[in-house]
Order: sequence, then C-alpha cells, then structure tokens
Amino acid sequence: MSTANTMPATSIRYGTRHDAASTEHALPYLERPADVAPKDAREISKLFFARLTELEEGTREYQYARNTLIELNLSLVRYAAGRFRNRADQMEDIVQVGTIGLIKAIDRFELTREVEFATFAVPYIVGEIKRFFRDTSWAVHVPRRLQELRIDLARASDDLSQRLDRAPTTAELAEHLGLEEEEVIEGVVAGNGYTAGSIDFPSDDSSDSSAPLSDRLGAPDAGLETAENVQALKPLLRELDDRERQILQMRFGDEMTQAEIGAELGVTQMHVSRLLSRITGRLRDGLLVVE
Repeated sequence: MSTANTMPATSIRYGTRHDAASTEHALPYLERPADVAPKDAREISKLFFARLTELEEGTREYQYARNTLIELNLSLVRYAAGRFRNRADQMEDIVQVGTIGLIKAIDRFELTREVEFATFAVPYIVGEIKRFFRDTSWAVHVPRRLQELRIDLARASDDLSQRLDRAPTTAELAEHLGLEEEEVIEGVVAGNGYTAGSIDFPSDDSSDSSAPLSDRLGAPDAGLETAENVQALKPLLRELDDRERQILQMRFGDEMTQAEIGAELGVTQMHVSRLLSRITGRLRDGLLVVE
C-alpha cells in the first residue's frame, strides 16, 4: 500500500520545513496538523512515533515530530475535556492540563505495546484533569498568569530532574523557561497559595500552645508506606519488559548513573534519561488512585 493512501487530503510534503534530505526516513510536513481528521491522524501518528524512537532528543527533527504529534492528537484532549462540560467556566484550564496529560502519553508511548495510542493516552489525559480538580484549591486569589506559571514550573522541574539526575536550581529553571530568576521565585511563592490550609500554621484552638499542628500529630510509620508501595508496584513491574526492569535495577538497585547505564546498554545518556522518565512515569501513574 502506498503512503499516499494513508494520508489525508491536506497539504503534505515529505521532509520538514528545514530538511530537504532523502525521503527514506523523512517525515511528512503538515501545514495544519490540528486540522487533520482523527482517523487520518491515527495513521500519521504511527509514522511519527516510529521515527521519534530513532531521533536524538533535542534535535530539530525530534522537536518537529513531537510537536506535530501533540497537534495531531489534540482531539483526544477535547474528547476527554467533554466529560467535564459541567465545569464550563474552567474549560480553558481543563484543556491546558489535559494537554499536559497528552504530552506525557506521547513521551511514554511505545509502538511495541501493540495498543492504539488513543487507548493509551486518554487515561493520562483524564487522570491529569482529575488531579487538577483534586489539587487546585487556591487559599488566596492568585492571578491566572501565576497559576499558569506554577504548572510550567512543575513540568520544567520534572523534565530537568530527569535530564540532570538531580533537582534543578532556580537559575536552571529560569534558563529552561526563558524567564528571569525573579519570575521563577515569584511563581514558587505564588504556589504557597495552592492549598486550602497548612498544618505548619499555629493551631487555632483553646490551648495555650502556639506550636503548629504538625508538631502535635503522630509521625507516620515510613515502613508501612514502603510496604504498601512495594505491594502496589509488584503488578506494575510485571507489566514491564525485561529491558525496562534491567534499567530500573541498574539505576535504583545498583545505583548506576545514567551515563554508566548508557555505556552498558550502548545508548546515549540522553536516551537513558528518556527511558527512565517513561518507565518511572508509568509506575508513578499506576500508583495513583484514579477517582
């Protein structure tokens, strides 16, 4: 079957806007990916996912492929957001956080799973929206600009933590987002208004003690939480393939660095970072209780 039979009737040519190389591995250039019909988008997405696994993260073609996949599949976000039509006043925020879920699904999807991307992505999108409703309880009025900045900071921190193998500094977050350090600090401070209350504030009761409530609560048994997590992880670990389990063992069991793992597996440190992000993200999402 020729490639043309699977392409929609829209403006397409092979090679990116900047690449006139041979078409053997080139991706189709789509003028308006978001306008492609969902049925056609599914077929085109398979081409982009297959190519994405061959590209080096951070390259121009990698960014083009990833960004096009996001635009091609925005209809999944609109579909998931439709489940929350009773929150029409928050629909802009719902679509925004749903898109974050779509991006996470794109970064973690593998064609070898032999499952349709839509089936794989919708739980990520819906889960991100539900977490948004569960977590967004602002104690004080915070401008929308700072609310959006908080989301951007959370995404950037997650990306940089995987890439750097440590928590990013304020300067690194600022450079990653193209902001001034003062703006990053402002976003972090604004995040303090993101919860309805804090057990670290002095308790407001009839006692004479001004100690915060946290000082008067019993400490949780860390051993119990660890045991619960281990039990919950067992079925999730069984779903991983041998290579993924090997990578986890080397990283968290043998405490190898990403560079050492890359040397062992014959891949780049950047590729190891992407694999770890995908694997740990899948495990983390599996541990979350979906309401």
